[in-house]
Amino acid sequence: MTDEEVRSRAAEVNEQFRPIELTAETVTRPAGRHTRTVHSFLRHLRAKGMDCVPEPVSLDGETETLRFIDGDSGGDAWKHQHDDRGLRSAALLLRRIHDASADWAPPDDAVFAAPEAEEGDVFVNGDPGPWNFVWREGEAVALIDWDFLHPAPRLSDVAYALRWFAPIRDDQAVIEWHHFPEVPDRRARIEGFLDAYGIPADFDVADAVIRRIRSTNEHVRFLAGQGQEPQKTWVAEGDVEKEELVEIAWIEENRALFSR
Repeated sequence: MTDEEVRSRAAEVNEQFRPIELTAETVTRPAGRHTRTVHSFLRHLRAKGMDCVPEPVSLDGETETLRFIDGDSGGDAWKHQHDDRGLRSAALLLRRIHDASADWAPPDDAVFAAPEAEEGDVFVNGDPGPWNFVWREGEAVALIDWDFLHPAPRLSDVAYALRWFAPIRDDQAVIEWHHFPEVPDRRARIEGFLDAYGIPADFDVADAVIRRIRSTNEHVRFLAGQGQEPQKTWVAEGDVEKEELVEIAWIEENRALFSR
């Protein structure tokens, strides 16, 4: 099964098991045990004037309602981050959110949708790929889908983002899935993202991204063990293990592309 086929299959499963309803003003999504904690976090940021995260409207049993943020996201997001302006805008926005998150005090009964919440200086999104940013006129204006909120070092989100924004993936994926017209200078994009975020490029990018891939896949396996879809299907069909082996092997073989 090709990478594109795997993602297409996952999208179909996601559509089946995690229905999302949109109106002109709101987004209605399935809620979990962690959702009340996420809403507390989002309200904290919005109280600080951060309109770049969703506004919680209500939490009713197994359903949450959020205020809709207008713009491109999901599959429409890829084109906006191909140039340096879009890339840097996402890094700047991620830094703003991380900074604003640092003083949030989780409620005593906080629940995070992760096997073990990490210790860290900020609270991270956990899934900051281009698809979870909202884009307008080529710039990232919001970051959505906070289901994987948890405390962690900044580098956790940054390494995850670098994998998808650089992108730290093979040439075929860059063209066919990320929709670049040609393979970009990954090293320059990594340096641009880190410069805009304001984090020194004094770490091994390949090692950081590999650690993040393994951490992500452990989380997927955890969710699959809880019966959650589409993660359960990904694990059952071997997609997670295959992705981990193939993508990490490619990164190891191409380290020269990511560091000077």
